[in-house]
Amino acid sequence: MYVNQGNGVVNESNFGTMLSFASTHGFNTVFFQVYRVGVLLFDGNELSHFVNQSHAQGLKIFFALYFTNSSQLMPSTVFGLGEDGISLDVSTLSLSTQESLLADLAPCHCQTAVTTTDMNSPLKPDLLVLETYGPAFQQYIRHGIIASVGVFATSSLADYQSQFRYALSNSDGVMVFDYAGLLKSGYYA
Repeated sequence: MYVNQGNGVVNESNFGTMLSFASTHGFNTVFFQVYRVGVLLFDGNELSHFVNQSHAQGLKIFFALYFTNSSQLMPSTVFGLGEDGISLDVSTLSLSTQESLLADLAPCHCQTAVTTTDMNSPLKPDLLVLETYGPAFQQYIRHGIIASVGVFATSSLADYQSQFRYALSNSDGVMVFDYAGLLKSGYYA
């Protein structure tokens, strides 16, 4: 499950609630946005606390870094805090910038993920997450990638469940976007 801080802020005051939601609804990993548009949202102590809470709930946590232009720098202070991985959310950037940022993750010594709208991306992170939102993109769902389902691209709970089942059956996993959207949809009570 992806936590987009632009759609609904999750911080120390409501992080536990989000984790409870994730664990009770079958999620095993949280992609938690900690860097957004050039701004690191939390300090090292807060990030370590999020890692410890996630692991205590039996969930993996990837720190999601959302980049919107090539001038934004890699916040390497997020490396080595016990996170299970670092995820680059880089859909709006050129391929060369995406490649450079992925190379910048080498010191993290953790799993790497890249989320992109480029359905033919040549990038080779540990997890390649394609933004396959909506039925029009189901043709790109295949094994070897992590597919995506977004509540915003569904018309009902049944549609969401259908898209999720299709993505899960035909890829190596599903990244659901995003926590705030899931809450607002009412799909989960």
